[in-house]
Amino acid sequence: MAHGRGACGVVGRGLRACHRSRVEARPMKGWRRALRVGRWWLFVATAAPAAPPPAERVVLVANSDDPDSLRIARHYAEVRGVPAANIVALKLPLGETVSWREFVATLWTPLLARLVQDKWVDAIPMALTDPVGRRKYAPSGHRIEALILCRGVPLRIAHDPEFFTEVKPFTTRPEFRTNAGSVDGELSLLAQPNYPVSAFVPNPLFQNERPTAAELGAVVKVARLDGPTAADALALVDLAVAAERGGLAGRAYVDLANRDDIGDPWLDSVAQQIAELGFDTDVDRLPATIPAGARFDAPALYFGWYAGDLTGPFTLPGFRFPPGAIALHIHSYSAATLRSATQGWTGPFVARGVTATVGNVHEPYLQFTHRPQLLVRALAKGATLAEAAYFALNALSWQAVLVGDPLYRPFPREPEPRRVPAPEWAGYAVLRQMRELELRKRPDEALAAGIAAQRVSPSLAVGLALAQRLQAAGDQDGAGNALGFAATVTTLRPDEWALARACARMLESCGRPARALGVWRVLLAAETLPRELRVAWLTEASAAAEAAKDTAQRVRWESELAALRPADVKAP
Repeated sequence: MAHGRGACGVVGRGLRACHRSRVEARPMKGWRRALRVGRWWLFVATAAPAAPPPAERVVLVANSDDPDSLRIARHYAEVRGVPAANIVALKLPLGETVSWREFVATLWTPLLARLVQDKWVDAIPMALTDPVGRRKYAPSGHRIEALILCRGVPLRIAHDPEFFTEVKPFTTRPEFRTNAGSVDGELSLLAQPNYPVSAFVPNPLFQNERPTAAELGAVVKVARLDGPTAADALALVDLAVAAERGGLAGRAYVDLANRDDIGDPWLDSVAQQIAELGFDTDVDRLPATIPAGARFDAPALYFGWYAGDLTGPFTLPGFRFPPGAIALHIHSYSAATLRSATQGWTGPFVARGVTATVGNVHEPYLQFTHRPQLLVRALAKGATLAEAAYFALNALSWQAVLVGDPLYRPFPREPEPRRVPAPEWAGYAVLRQMRELELRKRPDEALAAGIAAQRVSPSLAVGLALAQRLQAAGDQDGAGNALGFAATVTTLRPDEWALARACARMLESCGRPARALGVWRVLLAAETLPRELRVAWLTEASAAAEAAKDTAQRVRWESELAALRPADVKAP
């Protein structure tokens, strides 16, 4: 599949690789209907004591040959209060990709035996084995809140023609004539182990607002603590806990391709839902992905498509997500590896401090990947990350992976006192408060809340928001005053560079060129500012210096600009 936005070709009839499909999942027939329905008579409804807290029902899987894998499992258990006995250490291959024989022998068989032995999975072992060598069981559910795979547990299973079998109606389509898939997708069916491994298994939790005990018992929710480095994986739970304590603070960014009649409506829905949650939201509707110079400060929520590898603002030197950030980029092979900080999207997101993300290890086709609008819908209603991810995914034994703490709950189920994030992100909590007041048709209160917060702890994001509102109301002086402090800011995070530029331009439009000049000086003092941005912004800053009648500054910036430009490129 070609990389680049919109580059996927049509595969078969009606399915477009990774980002477009005009075919909805067909009704389940034969053994797959039996998987969902036929065995459910085994579940017996009985009065039972209250379930233990979720953390006590988490099972962690680590690679005993990888010290970091064990360290990640123990760290998660300590932070979340998971009993040490819930850690299952297995001797596993060290590579990300395994064969079916390796997967069955080293992971599936010993893990399921341990889960049955410890009564995590309720199943009776049988003497028979299936074609790939897995022991057959008579299952009747499980009590696992989440199964967590720690870095060092293999990521994906390679296709093996020897184990391919026809699974009608799915394998009548060439796209599904494969048994390649994610390890996570296979382990989701540990409690329903007697399934053929070719094609996929429909997920009974997909878009299921009120799953029955039987449906919940048919699926094990699997998440992964993984990333380019062990430190990246360790941070996933710490970031989740920090966001739960301080609240998810930041802005939202949605990147549409403006060319597809399935994926773009999904992302349109995401943008609407996020805005209704009170997040200040930017929506990019251009065919290209969000450019590096676009405003992209504090991306607490990001949903977009379509490029093969990380691009745009994410590539800025030193870029980091705020704690709790949730990011999803739709691409066929977004999680083909989690060991790279630059290849694909899932691993690079984790390397840059994302708290939760999803991806695909092989081509899933769009309708069989996580649906972003359903993920947001479930999270907004108070679901955990694992609950939301399985609500948004319609295919198991397929290509998807979930990376992050499965217990992470970014939005509480019930209203609670407003949480206070770390000072670095506090302005974004104010920004959300302003948006929420505006949604309730109380714009004067929103403005007052922003002004009051700025008196205590000025924020560029809040200052710009106030200036925009005041300028729209015709109050140019008020808008300029709202950002007057911006010239006193001395340091900027990389994600704030474009925000600072926007503040400078706003000050210029309000007739405050000298103040704008102060912001430009701080911005252009950033030593790691990429050359293409420095060239573009030096041009704008030079014009600001001229407007401020600071000839010396204009000459210095024009000289720097001339040195950066190739000899054959003339200034406009």
